[in-house]
Amino acid sequence: MTDATAFADALDAVRFNADGLVPAIAQAEGSGEILMMAWMNRDSILETLSTGRVCYWSRSRGGLWRKGETSGQMQRLKEFRVDCDGDTLLLIVEQDGVACHTGRRSCFYRAWRDGKLEIIQEVETDPSVLYGQSGGHHGHSHG
Repeated sequence: MTDATAFADALDAVRFNADGLVPAIAQAEGSGEILMMAWMNRDSILETLSTGRVCYWSRSRGGLWRKGETSGQMQRLKEFRVDCDGDTLLLIVEQDGVACHTGRRSCFYRAWRDGKLEIIQEVETDPSVLYGQSGGHHGHSHG
């Protein structure tokens, strides 16, 4: 495992919740588009900072989730930001392909418009291509 002392300043700034987690928002470098929200713990932060490849904590699997390990849709960290209270992270990333397990560029593909939720982004990559025949999302759990 990575030597945590190298990243002590960043870790000391983060306020983890009672479960040892902190929400992390992934934003596309350049366009500024919000891609997704997921959870990170101490180990996933250390791995992300040391490797430059974004790693989250999967609550459904109870383990580290290296973004793109199943789908190939990797995120490379460009900047790691901590908000004013230390309780939310912003990851500026270079996203390979799509960020959402539904095959859309962003997980935020539905918008409230004219009194209903409207799909505002179409599927760019068939999920069965990303995840095999099952089309499942293999531990992709934000909530």
